Amino acid sequence: MTVEEYAQVAQQGRDQLVLQHAPLVKRIACHLMARLPSHVSLDDLVQAGMLGLLDAARRYTVGRGASFETFAGIRIRGAMLDELRRNDWLPRSVHRRTREVARAVRAVEARDGRAARPDEVAAELGISAEQYGDLLAEIASARMFSLEELRGERPELPEETDQEAASAELERAELKGVLAREIDGLPEREKLVLSLYYEQELNMREIGEVLGVTESRVCQIHGQALVRLRARMVAADGDDDQGRGG
Repeated sequence: MTVEEYAQVAQQGRDQLVLQHAPLVKRIACHLMARLPSHVSLDDLVQAGMLGLLDAARRYTVGRGASFETFAGIRIRGAMLDELRRNDWLPRSVHRRTREVARAVRAVEARDGRAARPDEVAAELGISAEQYGDLLAEIASARMFSLEELRGERPELPEETDQEAASAELERAELKGVLAREIDGLPEREKLVLSLYYEQELNMREIGEVLGVTESRVCQIHGQALVRLRARMVAADGDDDQGRGG
C-alpha cells in the first residue's frame, strides 16, 4: 500500500468515527444546556462539539487505553467549555461580585472559625439581607463556575508525555479530594441542594418541593453553597483572587 493509499484509508476510518459518534455531540450539548442560561445557543455548543469530535478522530490511537467514545466525550465536552469561556457570556460585573462574595465568606469564616451565616456575609459586604439574597440568586442562575471547574478537570492533552499525564492526573485527584472534603464540610442544607442538583439532577423547582421552600430560595441556597466552596477552594490553594482582572 502506498503512502497515499494508506492516508486515504486512515481518513475514511476517521470519517466513519465522526459519523458514528455525531449523536454523542448532541447528547453532551443537551446535558450542558440544562445547566446554562437560556440565551446560550445549543447550535453553538453543537458546532464547537463537532470540532472537538473531529479533533478526537484525528488524534485517537487504539493503544491509548480508552475507547474512542470515552476519548471523544472528553474532547467534545472540553471544546464546548472552551467555547463558553471564549465567549464569556457572563457580565463582568457577575464575575466581580462573585469574587467579592467569596472574599467576604472567607473573611467571616477565618474570623469566627465556623460556617458564615448569610446575614454575616451580607454585613461584611455592607448590603441588606434582601440584596444579598438577590445576589446569591444571580450567581446561582448564572452558573459562573461548575463543579467540574472547581475540581480542576480538563481534557488530557495528547502532547503530554506519560510522566506529565501522570503528574496532571495526580494533581486532579488531589483537587477532587479537596473538593470532596469541602463539600462534606458544608452546612447540611447546602450540601443537600448540591447533591440533589448535581447528583440526582433535580431542577430548582423539584428541589424546592423536596425541601418545602420556594424555587427562589433554593437558588439562593445553591448560590451560597457555590460561593462558600469557591472561597474554601481558593483558600486551600493559597490564592485570594486579589488583583485579577474583571
